[in-house]
Amino acid sequence: MTMKKNLIAFCLSSVLLTGFVLPAQADINLVPQDLSAAPAIPTARLQHLSWQPADTSRALTTTLSQSGSTLDVRGITGSVVGYSLPANQGELTVTLSSEVVNNQVFAPNVLVLDENLQPAAWFPSRFFTYQQPGVMSADRLEGVMKLTPALGQQKIYLLVFTTPQDLTQTTTLLDPAKAYAKGTGNAVPDIPDPIARHAPDGRIKLKVSTSSASSILVGPLFGSSRPAPVTVGNTQPATAVSHPAPAAKPAPLEKDTEHYFNQSIRQAVDQGNIDKALKLLNEAERLGSTSARNTFISSVKGKG
Repeated sequence: MTMKKNLIAFCLSSVLLTGFVLPAQADINLVPQDLSAAPAIPTARLQHLSWQPADTSRALTTTLSQSGSTLDVRGITGSVVGYSLPANQGELTVTLSSEVVNNQVFAPNVLVLDENLQPAAWFPSRFFTYQQPGVMSADRLEGVMKLTPALGQQKIYLLVFTTPQDLTQTTTLLDPAKAYAKGTGNAVPDIPDPIARHAPDGRIKLKVSTSSASSILVGPLFGSSRPAPVTVGNTQPATAVSHPAPAAKPAPLEKDTEHYFNQSIRQAVDQGNIDKALKLLNEAERLGSTSARNTFISSVKGKG
């Protein structure tokens, strides 16, 4: 299916409405993403991984070591780490950094999985580019991923790993003397830059924040059929709570109000702002709209 050059779409389910994909802008250089090139990992292997909860409250630093988790899967080598992210807070901006330590660095690849552990997006190591050291940061490989969990999910997952090919490569760093000279406005000395070899382990940092920018949709679109949720690793089930009786169904919207929401949804989709369109849809249906959902679906199909 043809996609506009600066749009990318990922809706994950065996049956998606009529099989179309949902376009959404993303601040990445991989358009479209080729999931066929990502390692194929059996779901059963993923279920047995330990997934670290990550949210917007704090950044996580993980030290990958030879004694850590591994996956015996073609295309993956060394240590791996999995993170679970909240899928009910709207769009997420995820910053992943891999720090250079003793002229060695872990070259990260990230496979994004939906609630059912189905691949949604793949960010290969070339996406994570070298960043010079700052006042509060060291030499590092870093990338920023923008993700939008589809409605109805509780979690999405990030699997971080490196590949045999990555281990054959290196990263050229900036010599500290050159960095100092640039920072002070002095002449940059003509000296060779150090080289960091890629290693099967290392130290990575994950930071999650909410975002209002367009991003990649992760997971099945509402209205699609999908398999039952998967119990993943050591993720703890939510505590059972009692639910109040459902509220009475709201009265249908006035014609002018219905028209306003439908027009706003179409405009948001045309602008590529899927998150805004989904919020408008939710509000319209909360107020009793009977046509907002069909308006959203037809607008998205028209953008495919």
